Amino acid sequence: MRFFRRSKTFDHGIYPIEHKELTADKPIRRMPFAPELVIPLSQHKGKPAEPLVRVGQEVVRGEPIARADGFVSVPMHAPATGVVRAIGLAPSAEGPKVQAIYLKVYHAASQQVLYDMERDPERMAPDEIIAAVQESGLVGLGGGAFPSHVKMKPPAGRVIETLLVNGCECEPYLTCDHRIMLEHTDALIRGIRMALRATGAKRAIIGVEDNKLDAVAHLRARIPRHLPITAEAVRTKYPQGAEKMLIKSLLGLEVPAGGLTSDVGVAVFNVGTLAQIGDLLPKSRGLIERVVTVSGPAVANPGNFMVPIGTPLRFLLEQVGLRGEPGEVILGGPMMGMAVSSLDVPVTKAVSGVVALEPENPDLARRKVHPCIKCGECLNACPISLNPSMLGELALAREYGIMAEQFHLDQCFECGCCAYVCPSNIPLTQYFRIAKSLNRDKG
Repeated sequence: MRFFRRSKTFDHGIYPIEHKELTADKPIRRMPFAPELVIPLSQHKGKPAEPLVRVGQEVVRGEPIARADGFVSVPMHAPATGVVRAIGLAPSAEGPKVQAIYLKVYHAASQQVLYDMERDPERMAPDEIIAAVQESGLVGLGGGAFPSHVKMKPPAGRVIETLLVNGCECEPYLTCDHRIMLEHTDALIRGIRMALRATGAKRAIIGVEDNKLDAVAHLRARIPRHLPITAEAVRTKYPQGAEKMLIKSLLGLEVPAGGLTSDVGVAVFNVGTLAQIGDLLPKSRGLIERVVTVSGPAVANPGNFMVPIGTPLRFLLEQVGLRGEPGEVILGGPMMGMAVSSLDVPVTKAVSGVVALEPENPDLARRKVHPCIKCGECLNACPISLNPSMLGELALAREYGIMAEQFHLDQCFECGCCAYVCPSNIPLTQYFRIAKSLNRDKG
């Protein structure tokens, strides 16, 4: 049941079919180790990690295998006990191949995490927590993959007053955050407490869409009353999970155009990220696995799985079973996720879901793109009040500079709402993605 009158929200947005019933009630299960794991050195925003290992070197599960290259970078850790078979290029979801460490897994090993050390986060100073978060290799697990320790240290002159914990999970099909809130509650609360100490925030609010009221009730029952942490329901609407939308819904604040969330005194972290902080930091461990929803009409046994980082998609889909040959396989959700061209692409830290779709109807695949009819549906849908219709016209005219200078192209975060509602089948989001890429290349 949804309580729209009581739930907070933002202007515009859309209501796509959710498909969450496929996995929402399925507990997290552990995925077996693939024979070989592929660990890209660039799984985050910022500089790629630098290898610490050599070919032929044996490593134990949890051991650092690549170090961070500067502050805006994170290290990598061995997801399994095994031997480094190679260090070389590997396929990526983005297209270009990237440097990666190929780890042959020792299946006879116990696969215990042998590389750890107990410590008390309650005695750690804020800077020590931030350093420990970087050492753990944590990034935003909601899909952004921005290094978490960087978000904990706001720019000079900014003060964080409120910590927003993002449990919205507004993408269709995905339910991994839902299950984390229900099953890893203690780790999540520990992680929130550490993030409060690190950022200096006075309070934390967990924002959860009202299609997960069981999670709201569960969190409220488990959060100790003396802690400045609350759980609030927000309306189920896409893209509620976007940082600016969540800040608007819960706090009524608007992040300035081109600004950061710290400009309004807020830091936003995904529930999966904070649960990992609560689990890893007390043991001085690194991020070696994450919860992934594997779903979609082509998946025979959808569910939520704890997946070792570096697991190839081919192995992952073999474990859950497929109903024939899939049409497209998307990393993330269908709205903002990325379709992969090869099933040899590995699961990385940023992958919250794997959605396998059935082959598209040939008639639908050949849908014609018609001229814009100026209906205004895209303007009504855009959550940041851009003019997608005009931006689309300018993209066709290749006026990419005008798109950025006069129509705020760079404020678009490619949520896909405009393309979703367009009756002319114009791939607006793709146009904007290309335009931004070309503008970046021009410098």
